[in-house]
Amino acid sequence: MRVIAGKFGSRRLKGPGKLRMRPTSDRLRETLFNILGPTVEDSLFLDLYAGTGAIGIEAISRGAKEVVLVEDHAASVKLIRENLAALGASGAEVLPVKVMKGLEILAARHLMADFIFLDPPYKAEEERITALEFLDESHLLAPRGLVIVEHSSKVELPERFTRLERFREVEQGDAALSFYCLAAAA
Repeated sequence: MRVIAGKFGSRRLKGPGKLRMRPTSDRLRETLFNILGPTVEDSLFLDLYAGTGAIGIEAISRGAKEVVLVEDHAASVKLIRENLAALGASGAEVLPVKVMKGLEILAARHLMADFIFLDPPYKAEEERITALEFLDESHLLAPRGLVIVEHSSKVELPERFTRLERFREVEQGDAALSFYCLAAAA
């Protein structure tokens, strides 16, 4: 695993090793950040179910002002902190809690994120929908912000919630990215 581009471009990250997780592939990460382009600069980026931290670290590398990585698995939290320290990355906060608790904490801070990346385990269908419903009801997403969900390409996510609306889906191999915005911002 490596950082694709930005100030930490081509730097290696420690991978999951024996940890049972499915990190976002370098190729899919590159696709994601090519789509987001320069809008990542000076943004508030939330990386939920952060795993190795690769998505959040890529956002920092590409100029995000602040990144919050939410991960409750202790070994993954340790790995994220090691990757951040090895790069000397600043502007990152690691919340070592379950995602729903992390979302409640962030909502209580009255944050408005420009990007919210959601990548629960593929089999955690219920968690994915619960998190999307929370984001739909909360005010965590900035008016022109995006929620990006990584999921199996075999899974069809809802096109619309009350406020969130899917406007794009990109498939790459067995993975897919669904992009949501606030319906009024579409």
